[in-house]
Amino acid sequence: MEYKETHMHTINRYDGIVVGIRVDSVELSNGSIVMREVVEHPGGVTIVPVDEDGYVFCVRQYRYAFGESLLETPAGKLEYGEDPLECAKRELSEETGITAGEYISLGKMYPSPGFCYETLYAYLARDLEYGEAHPDENEFLDVEKIHISELYRMVMSGEICDAKTIIAVMKAKAILDSI
Repeated sequence: MEYKETHMHTINRYDGIVVGIRVDSVELSNGSIVMREVVEHPGGVTIVPVDEDGYVFCVRQYRYAFGESLLETPAGKLEYGEDPLECAKRELSEETGITAGEYISLGKMYPSPGFCYETLYAYLARDLEYGEAHPDENEFLDVEKIHISELYRMVMSGEICDAKTIIAVMKAKAILDSI
């Protein structure tokens, strides 16, 4: 049986710098009326740039919400209507100075579908060329080069907690192991 929730109306809204929040009244399949809080986000991308020796260029960035610096794959926010691959190319160049000759889609993911309307797209980038990073004005990060097998170990040991990085590293490693 397929269950469906039907939107009735939105009763509250907040428009922030990065996210919007709405509270919807919805009717459930059994006729009950409930409230659903939804965080709206334009989505984003993450990229696993791997060189010919299997090293991945990651970024370490302070994440205010968690109060710590996290090791992540390069990533960024989509502009509304922006093509995810073009966003991936832009973010990889901004954060690391790297451009790639090949991008392989690792698919899309919904990071927190229980309350957040956000889609993330992941890419494996190969055939790398190196240049100067040019991060956004108030973006502070360090680039770290780590072998894919070490990143995988860090994911499996719990040293890496960022969900998009975990998923992207696992998918990238599976593809690289099959090539």
